[in-house]
Amino acid sequence: MKNLFLLAVLCLLMGKLHAQSPARFTLQGRAVDTSAAPLASSTVMLLSPRDSSLVNFGRTDEKGAFSFKNLKAGNYILKISFVGYMPYNQLVKPTGEALVDLGALKLKPITRELMEVVVRTAKAPLTIKGDTIEYNASSFKVPPGSTVEDLLRKLPGVQVDQDGNIRAQGQEVKKVTVDGKNFFGNDPKLATKNLQADAIQKVQVYNDKTEQAKLTGVEDGKKEKTVNLELKEEFKKGGFGKLTAGAGPASNGISPRADAKGNYNKFDAKRQFSVIGLGNNTNQQGLSWNDYQDFRGSNSFNWNDNADFGFSSGGRFIFFGGDEDNESLSIPVDGRAGRGFSNNVAGGANYNYDTKKTKLSTSYYYSQTRLQLDAERNRRNFLEDGSFRTAETSGQTNFNANHRVSLRYEKAIDSLNTIIFINNSRLGNGNAGLFRLQEQFRVNGTSGPELLSTRNRTNNRTIAATFGSANTLLYRLKFKKKGRSFAASATYQINTSDGTLNLDATNEFFQATSVNEQLRRIRQDQETTSLRSEYKASLLFIEPFAKKFFWESFYNFSLRYDEVDRNVLDVADVGNSRNDSLSRYYRNNYIYNRLGSSVRYSYKGLNLAVGLAGQQFTIDGRFAVDQTSSAFRFIRRTFTTVVPNVSLNYDMKNNRYVYGGYDLNVRIPSSRDLQPFPNNANPLFITEGNPNLLPELQHGVNMGFSYFNPGNFTNFFANLYGNYYVNQIVYSQLVDRQTLVTRSFPENLTGGRTIGSYLDYGFPLKKTKATLRLNTQLNFGRNLTNIDSVRNETYNQSYNIGTRLDLTPVEWLTFYGNANVGISQTRYSINTGQNQTIITNNFGGDLNLKLPAGIYLTSALNYRVYKNERFGFDQRVPLLNVSAYHILGKAKKAEVRLSAVDLLNRNLNVSQYAGQNFVSEERVQTLARYFLLSFTYNMRGVQAKMRRENF
Repeated sequence: MKNLFLLAVLCLLMGKLHAQSPARFTLQGRAVDTSAAPLASSTVMLLSPRDSSLVNFGRTDEKGAFSFKNLKAGNYILKISFVGYMPYNQLVKPTGEALVDLGALKLKPITRELMEVVVRTAKAPLTIKGDTIEYNASSFKVPPGSTVEDLLRKLPGVQVDQDGNIRAQGQEVKKVTVDGKNFFGNDPKLATKNLQADAIQKVQVYNDKTEQAKLTGVEDGKKEKTVNLELKEEFKKGGFGKLTAGAGPASNGISPRADAKGNYNKFDAKRQFSVIGLGNNTNQQGLSWNDYQDFRGSNSFNWNDNADFGFSSGGRFIFFGGDEDNESLSIPVDGRAGRGFSNNVAGGANYNYDTKKTKLSTSYYYSQTRLQLDAERNRRNFLEDGSFRTAETSGQTNFNANHRVSLRYEKAIDSLNTIIFINNSRLGNGNAGLFRLQEQFRVNGTSGPELLSTRNRTNNRTIAATFGSANTLLYRLKFKKKGRSFAASATYQINTSDGTLNLDATNEFFQATSVNEQLRRIRQDQETTSLRSEYKASLLFIEPFAKKFFWESFYNFSLRYDEVDRNVLDVADVGNSRNDSLSRYYRNNYIYNRLGSSVRYSYKGLNLAVGLAGQQFTIDGRFAVDQTSSAFRFIRRTFTTVVPNVSLNYDMKNNRYVYGGYDLNVRIPSSRDLQPFPNNANPLFITEGNPNLLPELQHGVNMGFSYFNPGNFTNFFANLYGNYYVNQIVYSQLVDRQTLVTRSFPENLTGGRTIGSYLDYGFPLKKTKATLRLNTQLNFGRNLTNIDSVRNETYNQSYNIGTRLDLTPVEWLTFYGNANVGISQTRYSINTGQNQTIITNNFGGDLNLKLPAGIYLTSALNYRVYKNERFGFDQRVPLLNVSAYHILGKAKKAEVRLSAVDLLNRNLNVSQYAGQNFVSEERVQTLARYFLLSFTYNMRGVQAKMRRENF
């Protein structure tokens, strides 16, 4: 690690030494039109005559002037571009003088006769048009066989971290498109990790409008940072793709490693077709966010929220708390990459059809993972007069498979009327097995001796199948009067889940004087069937009045039906019997209405909206131990809330942006939280619902400022936010002092709050050569809960400081280094002796070298530190990956690579967390050192004809 950072510092020092050389000069001039009027904000670039690579860049000031200081003696190509004018090119040779003044440089307006000349001369490394930056991919050299992700790392103003997350102009990139079309939905990584860099002609970074702004045609001031990949023409004429296969010997007592993946693409002006696939036992799951949710068995991410109008927020107008687990079967399933030992298979296809009147985007994706997790966990729970520690070792095997289908169809009936249909569906199945040993130790006071109190052995198995589908029809009408528009939507959603949990648990109680014998041995079959369906409708009307004002009115309706049948059978040697205390059946009808209106002022980048809505939520539910029961209990309640909303978005001149606002979010209690039935899947931690819950109100304020200088690629981002909770839904606990069995139940408490800020500052140390990014995040929170009917206030303070250094000093060397230091302090009101400080540090670096004979070397080091001195926790995990590869053949289509993963053989997945009244730590055994020899073949120009029809 030290050697990598020393190399980075050496590169900077070399740059400084060169800067002190006397053979340097300053180049300046002015960009003007044919009438000598200055052309402000023109893009000015210095290129190398040898290969047209970018040496330096900038923008002219208000007088059209530019200046490049401290230039190394040598020849340069000066290139100036301005919208509507023919690019200016000039060869600059040093004169030996310290200052070379080119004077006024005239750009000619583009005429029809000059258009052909412009097309031939317009090629430039980058073009700046307002807040849009367009990069010429061929001007940024990457090794043959590189992916788009490698290309993005080379672009000034763009950063890609070790996990593949993208930031551009200081902001997170949320969408990557190919020729303006979606690629496997909105997951950026599926495009950047699967498309080849040599297929890309241009990379465009810009601020896209929100879906609601596109739908209505009225600016709401909100922007989404987007990257568009424009393909080269030759890659639109034939198919292209990439195939990789690798294998390695067994190590550390595990079976041999194997990895295979590939993709194929066929694009043209109207159509895009892509297929991707992978299979491995190297923990490379290739999971997107949706895949991760699928792996957890969640149904909460199949919402078509863009159809829920209101306050131009683009978010859900109704939020049901706790439904993300969808009647969880309570076996911990984790789909995060890099944990445990996994075998993975995934594949899918993406198809787009795009004409002026018809747009179709659809994809299918299948993924399956078999995951083995062996973990050690420690958790300390704090009570008013002491604490207890739970030590756990567990082993589990999970299998999960999911089919996902997405479709979006848009049809322009005419210039005023448009219809859109959206479908997102998923079909999943899985099974899991868990063996867990838990031992609980009682601790008196803050540092007394530990006494073994309880021992639990659990052997569970589950089988589950899920289906979810969301279907939305949107209608948009634009009136002839500019700004007047109407939109309507109708949505039907359905989620089903069927699962069986076979629970076998044995409990031993060493300190208890009297114990319910039913707690000593639990053998049960728990069958759960759930159905959730929802009908939603929304209306939106926008009317301009005066010259700069818009009146926006909306109506939302939702009818939701929930039905859950949970049947618990006690298993005995002579037969099974129904357990009425754990079984439950319930049906809930939820009716939601919201009517709101806001006034929006929009003029010259300033967007201010003030609105008010009234919403009413009614629940009509019934529950009992069995659906044939004659003793149903009922929940009939109505909640009415007035919801204000204020939003400010100001797009100032010179790429400065200010935003802020206030809103009130209403969280409705989930079906599970309302049912007063216990769940004993973990016999030492039993959960139960509360039918008296009220909706949670979250008052939120936020404000921020961002700045980006396209002349020198300096960016600054600042954000401040705060939340205050009324009737917050928290999970209180009652601990049996004899058995240490914990019962958790939801209730409402008022007074929780959070406040935080985030700062990010990035700037070039040397343009096109070195960029430094600094960021810090502060967060202060107050969380409330009741422990044994005593109010506990937990105060959290977290401080995170990070830095990132990108070095591309020469074509044959790149280095990307990062460091993040996190400190979290937690204080408890009921047991101040357990106050603690958690430290989580992460240091990393990626080094890429081009060696003689066409050999490339890549290495990545990640060093993680986890510390909690209060409980003597200190874990350090260094991970070193190294690979060397060689490009084969004259066409450079093939690659052979030797990779060493976790060369130091130290891989271990570690996490630590401090919560309401507890602190926990976890160690998961994870795939460690292995070697892989792989072969890659790049397909280019494959002739693959796609049947064409006349439309």
